[in-house]
Amino acid sequence: MKNREKFEPEVIYEDRNFLAVNKPAGLLVHASNLKLKNKNEKLLEPTLVSWLLYRYKEISKVGDDPKVRPGIVHRLDKDTSGVMLIARNQKYFDYLKKLFQEHKIRKTYLALVYGIPKEKKGVINKPIALKPGTTKRSVFGGKMEKEAVTEYNLVEGFNETSDKVFSLLEVHPRTGRTHQIRVHLASIGCPVLNDQIYAPKKEKVGSGRLMLHALSLEFTNETGKKILIESELPKEFREVTDN
Repeated sequence: MKNREKFEPEVIYEDRNFLAVNKPAGLLVHASNLKLKNKNEKLLEPTLVSWLLYRYKEISKVGDDPKVRPGIVHRLDKDTSGVMLIARNQKYFDYLKKLFQEHKIRKTYLALVYGIPKEKKGVINKPIALKPGTTKRSVFGGKMEKEAVTEYNLVEGFNETSDKVFSLLEVHPRTGRTHQIRVHLASIGCPVLNDQIYAPKKEKVGSGRLMLHALSLEFTNETGKKILIESELPKEFREVTDN
C-alpha cells in the first residue's frame, strides 16, 4: 500500500452530527461500485472512506449508498485537496444534502492557473457535458449536459514579465458538476496548473500535483448558527507562489 502518511486526512472540526476533514491531494474519496462488487479484485489504493470507517464506525449506515459512500455528502476529485464534510447520522446527512442541493453552502476554492484571465473577476456560465467515449467533461456539448456556473476573482499574478505566467484565483462554484472548476477555467484559457486531463501538454510546475484546493465551506447549521470550516493553504501552493 502507498505511504499512509502522505494520504492521511486532517480532522479540522467535529461534533456529534458531522465532521470536516482536510483531504490531501492524491487520496481517492471512495472506491467505485464496480471494484466493490468484484470480490476477486483487491482494492490496494487507500480511500478517505476506509480511513473514516476505521475511526468513525457510526457512519457505516449513513447516506444514500452507505456500502459505497458512507457519510459522504459531497466529493472532491482524487487530485484536489481541501475541506470535505462527513455526516455522522442520517438526519444530518439529509440536512447537509439539502443545503448542497439548494446551493446554500458557499464553497471557496483556490486555484493556481496557467496565464492570467482577461477579466480580473467574472462569472463563467457554461453548461458542462460528458464528452462521448471518455470520462472528460466539456463545455462544447456532449451527453448529459447540465447547467454549470462558476464565479472567480484574480488574487495575484506571477511571472508576468516571463513566458511562464500564472496566477492565483479565488473560485466559487455555484453549482457542483464533476470537474466543473477545471473545465470552466480551461474554457477561458486558464487551466489549472498540472491538470493532466484538461491541460496535458502544459509544462508541469512545482510538485506536479493538481493546484486546486477547496479552501472553505460556509453554511448555517440546524440551529441557525453560521459555520465556517476553513483549511490551510497547502505547502505545494506556497512553494510555487513564494519562488
